[in-house]
Amino acid sequence: MPGSAPRIAVVGAGWAGLAAAVQATRQRARVTLFEMARDPGGRARQARAAGTGPVDGDPQSPLDNGQHILIGAYSATLALMREVGAQPQELLWRGPLSLRYPDGSGLQLPEGRPALAFARGVVSARGWSWADKRALLGWSAGRWLHRFDCDEADTVATLCQGLTLRIRRDLVEPLCVAALNTPMDQASGRVFLRVLHDALLGGRGSADLLLPRAPLSALLPGPALAWLARAGADCRLGQRVRQLASSGAGWAVDGEPFDAVVLACSAVEAARLARPTDPGWADTAARLRYEPIVTAWLNDATLQLPQPMTALRAGPDDPAQYLFDLGLLGVAPQTFAFVVSGAAPWLAQGLDRTADAVVAQARRAFPGAFAQDQPLRHIAAERRATFACTPGLSRPPMALAPGLLAAGDFVAGPYPATLEGAVRSGLAAAQALA
Repeated sequence: MPGSAPRIAVVGAGWAGLAAAVQATRQRARVTLFEMARDPGGRARQARAAGTGPVDGDPQSPLDNGQHILIGAYSATLALMREVGAQPQELLWRGPLSLRYPDGSGLQLPEGRPALAFARGVVSARGWSWADKRALLGWSAGRWLHRFDCDEADTVATLCQGLTLRIRRDLVEPLCVAALNTPMDQASGRVFLRVLHDALLGGRGSADLLLPRAPLSALLPGPALAWLARAGADCRLGQRVRQLASSGAGWAVDGEPFDAVVLACSAVEAARLARPTDPGWADTAARLRYEPIVTAWLNDATLQLPQPMTALRAGPDDPAQYLFDLGLLGVAPQTFAFVVSGAAPWLAQGLDRTADAVVAQARRAFPGAFAQDQPLRHIAAERRATFACTPGLSRPPMALAPGLLAAGDFVAGPYPATLEGAVRSGLAAAQALA
């Protein structure tokens, strides 16, 4: 619209929608942000209802809707946080990548450039034989020579056929479920290698772990919403968009005219709104399958861990792959978050059964801890936590029609369903409109 700022509607205030709204505002568009929930953040936010039981010494400590891991390679996310006034160095605990188990075995990278640190970390890893280490170093060199790429049909399990059972169990499988939330025999090898590429070849600190030291809403959703309000954006929380229709040279959102629209809501909502315009796009979005994540928060006043994140060996009786000490992170004292990724088999047994299994796993892993009758504080399932990141997956493209774009971690791109993928998608959609 010559001579005036375009009106842009962003539907959805998750991390992709917030990124799109901030970027469009920076491009001097007049932005209206629609969000059906009362709070921004999507699947990465502080949950209102979580944590019904108080924590000793801190009855008001909040819980998120799940535990999230960031890494140093999340350059777009970290830059956006700084843009809206959130300071990563204060809000995120940072340390070298560590996959240490309760018995002290496993990998911990030293500081330094990631590729060299990885080699040094493998050589000094505890509990691995020289055969394990040689196999992993040889495999890594081969991936490097192949530029961290593989056939589209390869699964992570296919890629790892030359690795020892211990390396597959103690390193590849936990990395795969952390990054892709998909079992390694079903997970896309190509996407997994892209994550490894960015972590190991992204420069100093790119493989570092970044763990929230504050509620997720304080990392981006809250600061971004405040930034948008100060910049004059119209932020409408608790308002679900009912209808999207072409209108002249633009689009009508529930009858309100806009020059362009970014659908940054869930794939299910985006498919509903896009179906009258592009049924094929809607079908592709609607066909995505999902993997759940379960988080169980347990209380204990005696357990002291050396670092905020500990890897756990999952198995038929042991659901969780990771444990986070929220006390060490300054989030909730004496509270430990056990994360069950790829949790569909456990959800099929019910949350009560899963909670009992997590408590039993915790007691086996840490003898003497979690000894009280009811150590469970809360358990929650994010049933559509991520799309199932399988080989050859067809993901919907960003562009639907002139002036109508989609953004979200599910939109076609090289990354799995991560915060960084969502942020990059939102930024790209807004930039495409410019």
